[in-house]
Parts: sequence; structure tokens; C-alpha cells
Amino acid sequence: MSIAPQVIEIIAQQALLEPSDVTEASTLEDLGIDSLGLVESIFAIEEAFDISVPFNANDPTEGDFDISTVGSIIKAVDALVKGQA
Repeated sequence: MSIAPQVIEIIAQQALLEPSDVTEASTLEDLGIDSLGLVESIFAIEEAFDISVPFNANDPTEGDFDISTVGSIIKAVDALVKGQA
């Protein structure tokens, strides 16, 4: 499975939605994911991809891990995964 469907599935689980309800343009706010849901999503993403998300991931202005949309999260996860290769 490629990165995008896995990230979408993780985020959908946190939002209690079907993956088909989550688009790359969706924001976490649109999906009803609060700060605790964000932390849980990040932990799930780290575990699924065996990566370490930067500590300041919840502040997009402070790092390279942009959480503004689902699509930006996918791009950031992809970059972290490629960085391990």
C-alpha cells in the first residue's frame, strides 16, 4: 500500500469517518480532529511508517512537517520515509 491511502486511513480512523470521506484537501479541523486527535494520529503514523515526526509538528511555522491539510501531511510523511531510505 502506498503512503497516501495509509495516511488517509489513519486520519479517517481518528475522525471516525470512512477513508472515502477524507480528501487531500481536507483540514484536520474540517474532519473534527482536535489536538489530542492530532497527537494520536501522529503516533499512529510514526508506528505505521517506522518514522519519527519532528516534535514541533503541531506548529507548521516551526518545522518541515506541515499539518495544514491531509495532502500536506502525506507529503511530509513521504519525505520522512524517503529520508530513511
